[in-house]
Amino acid sequence: MTTFVEGPVRVSVPATSANLGPGFDSLGLALSMRDELEAEVTGSGLEVVVTGSGEGDVPLDESHLVVRSMRAAFGLAGVQPPGLRLSCTNVIPHARGLGSSSAAIVAGVVLARGLVAGGSLLVDDDALFRLAARIEGHPDNVAPAFYGGFVISGRDPGEGDFYAVRSSVDPRIEAVVLVPPTPVSTEVARGLLPAEVPHAAAAANAGRAALLVAALAGQPEQLLRGTRDYLHQDYRRPAMPESLALVDALRADGVPAIVSGAGPTVLAFADAPGAAGLLARRPDGWAAHHLTIDRDGARIV
Repeated sequence: MTTFVEGPVRVSVPATSANLGPGFDSLGLALSMRDELEAEVTGSGLEVVVTGSGEGDVPLDESHLVVRSMRAAFGLAGVQPPGLRLSCTNVIPHARGLGSSSAAIVAGVVLARGLVAGGSLLVDDDALFRLAARIEGHPDNVAPAFYGGFVISGRDPGEGDFYAVRSSVDPRIEAVVLVPPTPVSTEVARGLLPAEVPHAAAAANAGRAALLVAALAGQPEQLLRGTRDYLHQDYRRPAMPESLALVDALRADGVPAIVSGAGPTVLAFADAPGAAGLLARRPDGWAAHHLTIDRDGARIV
């Protein structure tokens, strides 16, 4: 008979940046900004408390994304608890292209497995990742949120399995994220993309994505060239003109800058000494954070 662990389980999940320029829907990077969550099995009912980002906006019932993800993971383990208590301390900004929804999904599935006695034997890491990817609908953010580091992910043809392959990141590479005050939804950003692109643009983008993997692995001097995108960023300019203008200005100065995920956050790669200068490029009203690459992914704390 499946039983639950006594006392609360705590999990920490990193922010992520997907696409990274040319790696549309396939490349993702975990960053050192983390949400912290705690859950406990109770005798009945559901209690959800949220502080930080999303406080006062997200639902506090069964429709909460963390709760829905927990329910899915409990279902995969073949059990549902009589009651739940969930506390979320959110640092990752919502609807800014830093993977807040993926962090919530990954936190939920990891919490649920952690609350089930012997949960890792019932549901292994790969199965838990694939569940998270199905909930999100695509793996490019959930993969680095779950595994940490730099991850190449996708889905086999014909609604096949999701896959995720970790790749190395040069220890010199860090990041500065410049976060505007106004959100942009992923749905709006995706709605601006054309159904087709010219073959020449697709070929050029494939070359830059391959170069980006090599640049991140050990040739950071190639990051500017490797982050050049031909598939999505310019099409999204109407939804985030200030972000794309900042990307243009930074790249004109030789800085490998991109739109993070679906935007509107701007991510600029740098080494540690160069980060201070990038923080100073923060537009009025924006937030700025100097982050390192998170190597751990989701973890029970």
